[in-house]
Amino acid sequence: MSRVGKRLIPVPDGVTLTVGGLDGGCQRVSVKGTNGELHLDLADCIQANVTGNILSVERSDDSRRSRSFHGLSRALISNMVQGVSEGFEKVLEIHGLGYKAKLEGDDLVLALGYCHPIVYKPPQGIKIHLETDVVIKVRGADKQQVGQVAADIRSFRGPEPYKGKGIRYRGERIRRKQGKAGA
Repeated sequence: MSRVGKRLIPVPDGVTLTVGGLDGGCQRVSVKGTNGELHLDLADCIQANVTGNILSVERSDDSRRSRSFHGLSRALISNMVQGVSEGFEKVLEIHGLGYKAKLEGDDLVLALGYCHPIVYKPPQGIKIHLETDVVIKVRGADKQQVGQVAADIRSFRGPEPYKGKGIRYRGERIRRKQGKAGA
């Protein structure tokens, strides 16, 4: 039995969770809360059951495919519940002389040492907030989408190993190289 898959998911107040059938015997789980609405189509070997304010995820048989989807489906639904009730956040820090960020409307404008500014338009459901001009907070209900947006922003100027300049996650440690040895 999957250790993750057999754990129950409590549904907090203010979150509505519905399980409906789709064509082909699959189920669709919809979670709606204060931060938005998310949907997940389950594999045909996985069933979600709601009793009161508790959701359980069960598998139909003991095949390798259904065992692998059991814990995954439970974790995805749990992340959806947490996302629509509390939300997810990634914090990025910009290091380097003259490197900074600013918001123009919803767009993030980055000055990262290139000859032109980089304009990033966040996707639907993602909010970008600047704590200072060098600290970027990415917020949203979908955990995967928040992580992808943070990775996209980081990829514009990843941290380099000699001086440590670039965009990094808060708390990320960069292994520094020594550089050239003097003669």
